[in-house]
Amino acid sequence: MRPLSTIFASALAFAFVLVAGNATANDLNIKAFAGQWQGNGVSESEVSANFRLTARDLNVAIEMNDNGFVVTTTTVQRKKGDPSNPDAVRKTSKREFVACVKPGVWVSKDNTDPSGQAFTWARIKDQTLTITSVEVDKDGGSNMLIYDRTLGSSGMKLEFRRLVDGYIVRTVSGRLIKLRK
Repeated sequence: MRPLSTIFASALAFAFVLVAGNATANDLNIKAFAGQWQGNGVSESEVSANFRLTARDLNVAIEMNDNGFVVTTTTVQRKKGDPSNPDAVRKTSKREFVACVKPGVWVSKDNTDPSGQAFTWARIKDQTLTITSVEVDKDGGSNMLIYDRTLGSSGMKLEFRRLVDGYIVRTVSGRLIKLRK
């Protein structure tokens, strides 16, 4: 597992390269991300002995509504059972985001529920829609999920990171193509 300080150092270096290389880039409008996206990716796990590297099928639907957007993700994971013939596990999540006071920032409607749900927000920077979710687990530890969806000429690139108590325990990298608006 990599400590959070390593992640911040890498992120800072990457941000410096971006700023130095393209300081005048405009942020995309959320409508550019709308549509049905499908592809696949590879997951790397720091916590699984038998399934350190697995394939995933990825499906993302981003739908616009009156005051924001809804993101529905479906992932078929292969990380259980026999490593030579893993079981497929299908997971679907849906989250609705509403506009924030700051342009290009949205918060999850679920954030108003005081029952211990994760605090989730979204933002657009340049061509990347980032959705970040942070929660405190039952023992007081942290669980953070970060989804970067970057639009380019060949579709959408997905970069996912899961951090537990500041350490990366899983990453997923994938490519998706737009099926329809």
